[in-house]
Formats: sequence, structure tokens, C-alpha cells
Amino acid sequence: MSATPETEDLLRRHAPQVLGALVRRYGHFDSAEDAVQEALLAAAEQWPRTGVPDNPRGWLIRVGARRLTDTLRAEEARRAREEKVAALSPRDAFTAPPPGADRAPREDDTLTLLFLSCHPNLTPPAQIALTLRAVGGLTTAEIARAYLVPEATMAQRISRAKQKVRGVRFGRPDHWDERLPAVLQTLYLIFNEGYTATSGTNLQRRELAGEAIRLTREVHRLLPDHGEVAGLLALMLLTDARRDARTGPHGELVPLDEQDRDRWDKAAIDEGVALVTRALSRGPAGPYQLRAAIAAVHDEAPCAARTDWREILGLYDVLLRLVPGPVERLNRAVAVAMVQGPRAGLAELAQLEDELGAGHRLDAVRGHLLERAGAPDEARAAYEAAAAKTLSLPEQRYLHARAARLRP
Repeated sequence: MSATPETEDLLRRHAPQVLGALVRRYGHFDSAEDAVQEALLAAAEQWPRTGVPDNPRGWLIRVGARRLTDTLRAEEARRAREEKVAALSPRDAFTAPPPGADRAPREDDTLTLLFLSCHPNLTPPAQIALTLRAVGGLTTAEIARAYLVPEATMAQRISRAKQKVRGVRFGRPDHWDERLPAVLQTLYLIFNEGYTATSGTNLQRRELAGEAIRLTREVHRLLPDHGEVAGLLALMLLTDARRDARTGPHGELVPLDEQDRDRWDKAAIDEGVALVTRALSRGPAGPYQLRAAIAAVHDEAPCAARTDWREILGLYDVLLRLVPGPVERLNRAVAVAMVQGPRAGLAELAQLEDELGAGHRLDAVRGHLLERAGAPDEARAAYEAAAAKTLSLPEQRYLHARAARLRP
């Protein structure tokens, strides 16, 4: 898009409402989604020259409707099909309100589209791609660049996802609360890939992390009393607050205990702490709330040495009762090492070899704990093993540097 950042934010905010209006009136999710993308691109090209219209949502709906009507008519030349399309043409929804006014959007459109994009028949990569396209308003090229895959590959992934949800009734699904965890997990995966890219030359992909936060804010606006939605938003804010301090002047990784905390975003920390505090006060804590509470303990410590690791360990003990996964146990092992000593942490790591041995994070943590335990040769070998397994160049450089410091 050639639009300004302000225009892009406006377009992405309206994208799910425009798509919801078209799908509700016409059906044809895949064709409607393509029409919305064309409308967004047209706006990104025209609005910087002509100015933002008084009713941007109405403008996008009218343009998208024209594109969709043209597509449907082209697909069916028979008169009966054209008459059906004409009969389905929206009436009042495509009439722009007076200048300065705006038609109130259907507030559940964003959630409905998230539920549709996170349909259980889709794989997690397909859910992520369709969410970014249909709800986030990103183009296929933008999503492909973010995930470092060819645009044709991402286009095929999105196309297959749209085919799988073709014919699904547009509306909030029955037992929608059972589908909400999949929505939150998808947003969390998008954020994690943006905060720490799994491959490539850059440690972070800020546009992905920012999009995940934007979409989670929207879900929180629609479900303000849902504790886990608030917990996820708090977790993202508290984690993203450290973004500027995570890399050095040349893009090198700076670990948490060495970061300049004056560069942390204090406003984001305050907002995140307030969110998780309020969520925890309302009832039993869920996994996202507990993760956010752990992040808050880190962010509120004035320096690394004054981090309350005993509180963090206690929070991990509670989290593991809810989510006894290997990543959570790996993080808890670090907390054990900080409270009981590195050898105790290493004993915890030994139990994770079968589940995490193929990845680089187990070796990276092992190297750190071995270094703290005074075993430089073993630590160097662990760092080098971790560097060989990661596809992230900043992480590779960091791990090689840690290993080099320990050479005789």
C-alpha cells in the first residue's frame, strides 16, 4: 500500500466491518474477501490524493460491492444468475450517511470473522494467514513478506483456507465460547512470530506484533469482561514494551538481564499491569493471565538483580497445573535455577530432552545455566549446538558470541 500509516490504520480498522457487510448480504466469503482487498487497495491509492471521505466505511462498502457484483456477474452469464445478484444487492447499507456521521457497524463482525478464520477445519498456518488477510486487511504480499515465503505460496494457502470455509454460515457460531481459545491462540502465534521471528535476518517483525496487538484490542473491546482476552492483551503489551531495548545498534540480540530498562515503554507497561491486575481480581486465573502476571513481575523490577524470581516460580507452578507443556516447563526451569541454583535448573532441563531436544531453545538455556554453574567447556558446546539449530541470524550471532567468550 502507498497510503500513510494513519490511512493504513483506518483501512485495517474498517476492513472486518466492510467484509462482514458484504458477506452478510451476498454470502460468497471468498469472492467478498477479494472484493474487500480491491477496495482497500483502491482507497490506499486514491485517498492520499483526494482525501479521506466523510464516511470511509460507506465508501469501502460501495466500492467493494461494485467489485463483488462484477465478479458474480462474470461468473454466471445466465440471466437468472444476474437477476439473483441484483435481487441480493444491498440497499440501505450502501447509502452513505450525511457528512460527519457514520453508520454504526455491526460490533460482532470482527469476532465473527475471527471465528470464521479460525475454523477448526483449518490448520494453524491457514488460520493465521486467513486472519491476517480477512480480519487484518493485509495483502497477500504483505503476509508473505512477514512469513518469508513466496507470494504464490501464501496465495495458495489463503485460497485453500477460503475454499474450506466456503458455505459456512456467516454469524457467530453455536458454542462460540468453545472456539474463542483458538482465536486467542492464533493471535498469540501471530504476536510471537512478530516479537521473535523464527527465521531471517531480523530478530523482530514489528508489523506482525503490532497487528496482533491491534486485533486483540478489538477483541477486548467486544469482550471487555473476558479475563483471558484481557490477559492476552496485557501479555502482549508487557512483552512488546521491551521491544526497543531487545536489539543493539547493529540489530544484535540483547538478553533481558542486559537490557537498558530506560528504553522500555512505560505507558505500555502501566496499561498491561492495569489490565492483568483487573482481570486477576475477577476470578480464577487462566494461562494468559498467568503469563501476563509473570511478564509484569519482570517489567516492574527496577533492574535485573531485583527481579522477584520466587514470585515468578510460584506463578509458573500455577501455570503448569493448567498448561503442563514443555515450553512452560523450560521457562520454569530458568526460574528454578534463579531461585535454587543452576544445577537445580539443569536437573529440570534433563527431563525435557525428548520433547525439546530438536529445537535450539533447550540447548541455549542449557548453555546459560552451565555457564552460571562454572562449566565453560560444556556451556560452549551447548551454545554452539543451539546456534546450529536456529534459523534466526540474530540468534545465531548471539549464541556464537556467547560460545566465543568461553573459549580458552
